[in-house]
Parts: sequence; structure tokens; C-alpha cells
Amino acid sequence: MSRLEIGVLVGLKEDSEEEIRKVSDLGLKSCQVVTWNPDLYVAEVGGALMAAAERHGVTVSALWAGYPGPRVWNFTEGPGTIGLVPPQYRRMRVEALQKAARFAGRIGLPAITTHVGFIPEDPNHADFAGTVEAMKRVAGACAEAGVEFWFETGQETPVTLLRTIEAVAADNLGVNLDTANLILYGKANPVDALDVFGRHVRGVHAKDGLYPTGGTELGKEVPLGQGKVNFPALIPKLKSLGYAGPLTIEREISGPQQFHDIKAGVEFLRPLC
Repeated sequence: MSRLEIGVLVGLKEDSEEEIRKVSDLGLKSCQVVTWNPDLYVAEVGGALMAAAERHGVTVSALWAGYPGPRVWNFTEGPGTIGLVPPQYRRMRVEALQKAARFAGRIGLPAITTHVGFIPEDPNHADFAGTVEAMKRVAGACAEAGVEFWFETGQETPVTLLRTIEAVAADNLGVNLDTANLILYGKANPVDALDVFGRHVRGVHAKDGLYPTGGTELGKEVPLGQGKVNFPALIPKLKSLGYAGPLTIEREISGPQQFHDIKAGVEFLRPLC
């Protein structure tokens, strides 16, 4: 089997030179870029990003596209604030994701990805139907722009995610498997989740974490190798399913410790790839 590339998640900025240099400084050649600011989806920002990537020999594998409005990362307020599930935020978030798709298409990126939210387990729930219709509009804009949409895993169970992909029924949908999120939200073991949606995985966030120990707060994100993700089992299983994309490291802290943990994560993943 071929060796998987290791990448890292970095920010999209007005001038992304420093962010792309971080990728190079880690000895990596791949990244995803992330922003919660749709105002950055303009030609100047895209041009600067791709020029910096070319200078440093870095491939940008996807745009992680945030959206306007509140989002609370817990089990009590999260269902009513995150993604396309809350009806009151759908329209403006669909528009933001459509804008992200057009931006990604213009600068030659293959996909956008984001959290769609706490998709209802019950397919008869009104919010399930509403989310599916919203996703059809997003997927349509992505198709027009020549890009894919990848569902970031986390708030929904694997079978709910699969059901949603089937209900949207678009040819340009995939999964961005965040290995820790399934654990942090108490939804699944990521290795077993591949049995459900593995054939749809197009991107991977290499992240580690612990299961929730209470009913209101997510589990704790931790450095790679210190949580419950079984990477020695996960990576060969991904390869067996035909996955050949990068493993994009994500560490949800800031400051010098983040760089230290990412660097250690690279060394952790190298012999497994």
C-alpha cells in the first residue's frame, strides 16, 4: 500500500504566507485551510494563498469553511446553534457555504468541508428534512463550482451521516473524518465507523481525544497518541478502503504548545503511514 501524506490544518488569512510557512517548517507538504470569515473569499486572498503554497511546495487539500451566527460546542446549546440544522440560521449559512464553494472553485481547491450540525437521528424529524434540503443547495453550488462537499464528522452518528448522504443524493459528497470528534461527542469509535461510511471518506483530520464523562460537555481533545483513537488500526483500514489522501493534523489549542504537539504528532504518525 502507498504511504499517506501527513498535513496540518492552518488558517486562511488576508496574507497566508506565515500560515503556509508553518506547514513547510514542520517538514510537511499538505494542509487544509480554515476560516470562519466569509469576507476572506475574495480574489486577492485566494491568489495570495495559492502563491504562498506554490512557493513552499505545499498542496492545499480543502477549505474548512465556517459560517456566521452562534455556535456553542456542547451538548445543551450545540444542537440549536451549530451547522445547518437550526432552522433560523440555515439561509445565511447556506449562502456562506455557497460563497465558500465558489471561492474554492476559483482557486482550484478540490473541496470544502464543515460541520453540518447535530443531524437528527430520526429521519422523520422536520429538522432532518430541512437539513437535507439545505445540503442539496450547498451541494448544487459546489457542483457548479467544480468542487466537492465533505461532511466533517462529529455531532451525528455514523449511520445518520450515511442516511443524510443518501438523502441528499448528490455525486459530489464525501466525508472529512475527524478521528477525535466521533469520540469527543460520544458518537462512535472511528475505526468501527469506517464500516458504515468508510467508502465515502475523502479527507481526514488526525486528532485524538477522550470520551465524555458527563452529559453536557464534550470529551477532552488531547495530543495524538494520548487519547482513544487507535491509529495503528485506523490507518491500515483507511488504506484498505482505498483512501489515499492526507492525514491532516488538527490540534485545538493555540500558542507554542500547539506547534510542539503538532510536531510530536508528525513523529507519531510517520511510522504508521
